[in-house]
Amino acid sequence: MANIFTSYDLYVKIILSGLLGFFIGWDRTSKNKPAGLKTYTYVAVSCTLITIVSIESVKEFQHLSASLRMDPMRLAAQIVSGLGFLGAGVILKDGLQVKGLTSAAMIFFVGGVGIGIGAGFIGIVLCAVLITFALTHIGNHFEEKWDVEDQKKKDKSD
Repeated sequence: MANIFTSYDLYVKIILSGLLGFFIGWDRTSKNKPAGLKTYTYVAVSCTLITIVSIESVKEFQHLSASLRMDPMRLAAQIVSGLGFLGAGVILKDGLQVKGLTSAAMIFFVGGVGIGIGAGFIGIVLCAVLITFALTHIGNHFEEKWDVEDQKKKDKSD
């Protein structure tokens, strides 16, 4: 069994995924969306934890038998099904409108953040979070502008 105090990088991964999940959840909470701070934090940290356990289990148990075959990403691959289930839970249909698609996509995204950090791809995860936030905030400005223009067109037709 590995010494729990020699793998500081594993603890850093958990902390980093928690902070990123919290950051993403904060954005959703500030917009009064159905999934927020706690949801995104839990999803990010749990995905990181499952990925770390999956990878570290291979290292820990591969010596037990020469014929033992272990896939270091097997558990992490199963996360995607769970994320789909969680995402479906935040999608609501209200008449002809469907709400919660962005929240569902962000749950899927934050799961990817957790898996990526757990697997050690910290640089690309940070890049993905930064570019996603930058582009979605730019997109928010366009959507607000289009909503105002649509309302003006609707007012003229009434």
